[in-house]
Amino acid sequence: MRKDIFTGKVTSINHEKNYVSVAYMHNDRKKTITCRMSEKEADSDAHEKVKHVYRVGDEVSFLVKGVNRGANMIAYNLKFLYNNELQHLLDKAATDNRFIGYLKKTDNAWFIKERASYIFFPLELSKWERVPSEEHLNEAVEFRLLHTDKPGRISAELFTHDYIPEFRKAIQAFKHNTPVEAVVTRISPYAVYVDVYSGSLQSKLPLTKAQVNDLKEGDSLQVRFTFLGNTRIVVERI
Repeated sequence: MRKDIFTGKVTSINHEKNYVSVAYMHNDRKKTITCRMSEKEADSDAHEKVKHVYRVGDEVSFLVKGVNRGANMIAYNLKFLYNNELQHLLDKAATDNRFIGYLKKTDNAWFIKERASYIFFPLELSKWERVPSEEHLNEAVEFRLLHTDKPGRISAELFTHDYIPEFRKAIQAFKHNTPVEAVVTRISPYAVYVDVYSGSLQSKLPLTKAQVNDLKEGDSLQVRFTFLGNTRIVVERI
């Protein structure tokens, strides 16, 4: 028996319970139905490798079935089709990657809700950045989109970062090419791992075998920052 395929738009997402609400038209009436984001039909695409991150505004297709002996209806076999509002943001980001949104927290994870589209983006924080205080929930913030070429990985970062003091020192040292002291914490056959600013920052030195043999754990040496990123710091020995 052929099953009718419906299409609709995601209107809200419950990350904690892992379901979405979808608005759609049926018999000229507007209806809303829920669907678990992880639920798939038995014969759905087994080769699907990339799990779609559902967002408000997603146009989706789905099937409908009865539960509780037909007393309620739920959607299943949810499939993403497109999201015009998200595409509009991505097009804007290509020329002017600056947006306004609101800090949100769901199930201990931080998000930014874009002001006009209501689309949620995971907030990407640096390893050396303080987590926002819950006092700032629902505050307006400026942000940029990251990983815009990978739809499944799109996230957001704040324009104004609350870095720890040691990372701010590293930024100044990097700008002025100032040497800093590093302490060797671990030695492997291919690299020397070091702590900077009393262990607040970590990096590693790619050294030759002869250079590695000249060092031991606890040794101090002078290094210079050559790269500072949200997840990685690169130094070189002076």
